[in-house]
Amino acid sequence: MISVPPLRPRRPIDGISAVLLPFQADGRPDRESWAALVERTWAAGLTPAVNMDTGYANLLSASERGEFLAEAGRMSRGRRFVAGAYIEGLTGDPASLYAREASAIHSAGGTPILFPCSTTQHWDREQTVALFQAIGRAVPQFLGFELGTMFVPFGRIWDLDTFRALLEVPQLVGAKHSSLSRDLEWQRLTVRDAVRPEFRVYTGNDLAIDLVQWGSDYLLGLSAFHVEAFAARDRAWARGDGRFFELNDWLQYLGMIAFRAPVPAYKHTCAQFLKLRGVIPCDAPHPRGARRPDSDLPLLQPIAEHLEALTAECASDSAPVPSTVAQDIGLKNQ
Repeated sequence: MISVPPLRPRRPIDGISAVLLPFQADGRPDRESWAALVERTWAAGLTPAVNMDTGYANLLSASERGEFLAEAGRMSRGRRFVAGAYIEGLTGDPASLYAREASAIHSAGGTPILFPCSTTQHWDREQTVALFQAIGRAVPQFLGFELGTMFVPFGRIWDLDTFRALLEVPQLVGAKHSSLSRDLEWQRLTVRDAVRPEFRVYTGNDLAIDLVQWGSDYLLGLSAFHVEAFAARDRAWARGDGRFFELNDWLQYLGMIAFRAPVPAYKHTCAQFLKLRGVIPCDAPHPRGARRPDSDLPLLQPIAEHLEALTAECASDSAPVPSTVAQDIGLKNQ
């Protein structure tokens, strides 16, 4: 039997959106469009996350990730952002490597989120907790990251006892859960509510974005497709506006197309969708990234049109939520 936690109506949702790194036709990163997408995310009322899977973090060099981090820091002007601490392929003590990356992100003004890596993929509970405690001594707050192997081969999903133990690390203020399993996420919400209610479970389940109804927040790649529609959906939930469900349905329809196998190709779908919307000029993926066929475009076009109409309708007659989610939940960049 699967136990489902209670619904959490009218709860402010903390939305973090992983920013796509667009590419030009010649294979070079489109840095200008990337910066515009970061700014667009803030403007929509969401928190941008850079150097994530959606930003091809695993295909960028360390120097490239450092450049995008520095630019996000320059753009932020005190606004909250999240950045991936990525150590896969580096040699050395994982605690030292993660602490170095997390400290660099903190110094740039961001909140670090720790990508899993091959070295720690099979560590037991005690080793994992000790690692997170070490990171907590390096930075005042950070996020964890459970990532399924359908996204990257070095991904890891913690067992529930490890998750429960990690809640005792005070500097760990939240964790993204990307198993694509409702049951595993519901289990975490149940433990979180009992042990540490202020802890944030950020769903990374792009196939079940309605998990916010049960108390998850989100850090999604799907939200990069249409940050305005996600923000409108979140405001509708906080108001008790039934249009939440129609927006969520259309966004989930988009997610089912984008996140079908092979899952990593969703980034190309995102570029296709953003180009259809007139947001970026080119829909090329990373030169080594997975691709989608052009035959997807006739499926994506009506979704884009419908979401534009729904978002405009919600924007025309909705009052803003009175305080920012970041204030409501007490999260800020240190």
